[in-house]
Amino acid sequence: MSSPDLGIPISALATECDRLLNFGGHFPHPLGGAAWLDATGQPDLTRPVYTWITARMVHVYVLGHLLGRSGNADLAAQALGGLTGRLRDNASGGWVTSIDTTGQSPDEKACYTHAFVVLAASSGTVAGLSGARDLLSKALDIWDQRFFDDAAGMFVDSWNRDFSHLDDYRGVNGNMHAVEALLAAADVTGDHVWRARALEIARRVALEFAQPHSWRIPEHFNSNWEPQLEHNRDRPDDQFQPYGATVGHGLEWSRLLLHLEASLADPPDWLLPAAEALFDRAVVDGWAVDGADGFIYTTDWEGTPMVRDRMHWVVAEAIAAAAALLRRTGDDRYANLAATWWAYAERYLFDRTYGSWHHQLDASNHVIETVWPGKPDLYHAVQATLIPRLPLAPSIATALAVDQSSASTR
Repeated sequence: MSSPDLGIPISALATECDRLLNFGGHFPHPLGGAAWLDATGQPDLTRPVYTWITARMVHVYVLGHLLGRSGNADLAAQALGGLTGRLRDNASGGWVTSIDTTGQSPDEKACYTHAFVVLAASSGTVAGLSGARDLLSKALDIWDQRFFDDAAGMFVDSWNRDFSHLDDYRGVNGNMHAVEALLAAADVTGDHVWRARALEIARRVALEFAQPHSWRIPEHFNSNWEPQLEHNRDRPDDQFQPYGATVGHGLEWSRLLLHLEASLADPPDWLLPAAEALFDRAVVDGWAVDGADGFIYTTDWEGTPMVRDRMHWVVAEAIAAAAALLRRTGDDRYANLAATWWAYAERYLFDRTYGSWHHQLDASNHVIETVWPGKPDLYHAVQATLIPRLPLAPSIATALAVDQSSASTR
């Protein structure tokens, strides 16, 4: 693996990737799926098993396996077993959002959940995990049939459990992760229709939603895809539907547009300038705007900070987006930013005692757990250690498999 000079040593990225994957190795839940991990890396069995966390663990431990890490294929397979077992709804189809120790699940089927099942199944297929290809076929079928709205060119957000009632809410977060999953599925299946779908979603989000709002992304809509700019004003730090513009999603979309551009044979010319505009808006609005280093969580529609807490995933996405823009443009500005943000993560987020990254800091960069208790998620941080080392396309698991195959023939 090679990359432009990022200002972050490749050895540091590799070491941190190993440290993250070592931390998460206790995730298998005794009943199946991935347990929520506490701050020390131990399973918190009082919490439900979440399908999106389980799917992310499949994905990251496949990546570990493709990096040559011993035992990671088995961990990925155990997580995959949760997706093919207790988290799958055999009666109504699709996947539950979560399941508790009594076997109870919320009355919901979510696009966000299904996007991560598709990503996990795509990565599992790359690694040759037993059952992954069949899982991918089933997940793509129900995701396409139940969640994709052809007229809108977007995914709807959520149904009730038996798919008899579609919620009126429409959201961009599920569609963002859909773009990532669609690109991964296209690499595995060879079906270009998934890339075309990702492009249409990205076009709407970037040019119809974000650009008219000075590149701040409205994420909450009604069933007619009309923006609901005041949604959750009374719950501004919501985990998945915060009020206002989410700084980290501007960074994440910036990177995804570049992956999309690199995956297309004839990409439209708006993708790079949109990626640069989303990135610049997020950095201006979000980085060190209140007297301390770190990215704030959200702003209002004029860019005024709303939630000033620092979430680990935002820094991870900032590093990954800067690395992607550096690879695409060669502009050293992005290398300097990535190095600055990596140094911030090393200083404030890396937990040198127990491992992984602290998931949430306050405005003074002290650890808090009001939104994200424990350390349940490796996905953003692991990808931040890998994206700087890989090409923009194909998607991460496929790129690692290609690199591994090339290395074996050198």
